[in-house]
Amino acid sequence: MSQSGQLVGAAPRLPRGVRLKHDDTRGEWLLLAPERVVKVDPIAVAILQRCDGVATIEAIVDDLAATYSADRARIDTDVRALLADLAAKRMVDL
Repeated sequence: MSQSGQLVGAAPRLPRGVRLKHDDTRGEWLLLAPERVVKVDPIAVAILQRCDGVATIEAIVDDLAATYSADRARIDTDVRALLADLAAKRMVDL
């Protein structure tokens, strides 16, 4: 468990059959799963591109905080919320 009681050391990844894809025709990113398509915003894309099954949530948060020079606590909250939501939809494995 984490500082907030959620998933310390978890290394999120996209499950088999789920993939992040850029739709060049529409110019938008999509998260594709069997019989589901979710349009994702640039923030979600930045998070999902780091979900390789190796990087932990903490490492993803650190990387995003360094890349965007943003408040780590805020990023941590946003990353955990997004991943928990997608995990509930079985679009991310934690």
